[in-house]
Amino acid sequence: MPAARRFPASIPMSTPRIELRALTKRLPSGGRDLTILDRVDLAIAPGEFVAILGPSGSGKSTLLALMAGLDRPTAGEVRIDGAPIHTLSEDRLALLRREHIGFVFQSFQLLGNLTARENVLLPLELLGRPDAGPRADELLAAVGLAERGHHYPSQLSGGEQQRVALARAFAARPPILLADEPTGNLDGATGRRVLEVLVELRRAGGATLVLVTHDPAVAALASRLVHLRDGRIEREETATPARAAARAGDSAAARAGDSAAVRAGDSAAVRAGDSAAVRAEDPAAEAVR
Repeated sequence: MPAARRFPASIPMSTPRIELRALTKRLPSGGRDLTILDRVDLAIAPGEFVAILGPSGSGKSTLLALMAGLDRPTAGEVRIDGAPIHTLSEDRLALLRREHIGFVFQSFQLLGNLTARENVLLPLELLGRPDAGPRADELLAAVGLAERGHHYPSQLSGGEQQRVALARAFAARPPILLADEPTGNLDGATGRRVLEVLVELRRAGGATLVLVTHDPAVAALASRLVHLRDGRIEREETATPARAAARAGDSAAARAGDSAAVRAGDSAAVRAGDSAAVRAEDPAAEAVR
């Protein structure tokens, strides 16, 4: 086990996979401090699927970034498997994300100079995994893109790019997956297909999933809903039979979707996305800089 890795291979079932303790984030604004998050307490169990909802400016994306170590809290703690991460160096945080945390962005963040297969291969090769090739092929097949692995992002639709991003996020079999508005740039039919793939991959791997969304229909797929407002948790909801029925309906709708719609992406947005920020080894960290 590398010396920089401080997280146990197994933890007691009573230990939350993710735990936030009085998490606070403030930013200077106009000569005063603007509070983004205000003493947020939250515990997420291994294998749980939690949706974070709230209006724009409620702190959803900041909360997710802090969970991933992409940002530093002003006060409070972020713990992964019982170990604090907010005090780790940038190098150790990069190692943590590489092995423990998959991240899915609204804007895909694929490397434009790599094919779909190479994008999925990258995190596996960085980890030195001997099964990198077969694993990448397995995941591309799982997301319905077995025949598209040789295509570059600019040759893929928005929905196809997001499915490649999902395959990349799951490549190293991380115990945690964080998704920030993964369907925000997609049309309804394409978004449903991407969500179906996301839920299927998460179920197969048993990962803990935290998904930020403003869409109640997307949130209905989760087992717990956390509502943010003004940087605080306003309320929480757990799954109900009515929401379970809604999940089944959404899944059926996704399977019945028009595959042509799934392939239809916003090519203008695709062409605009190849920035220097996404060419680094740790795209999650670079994407927020």
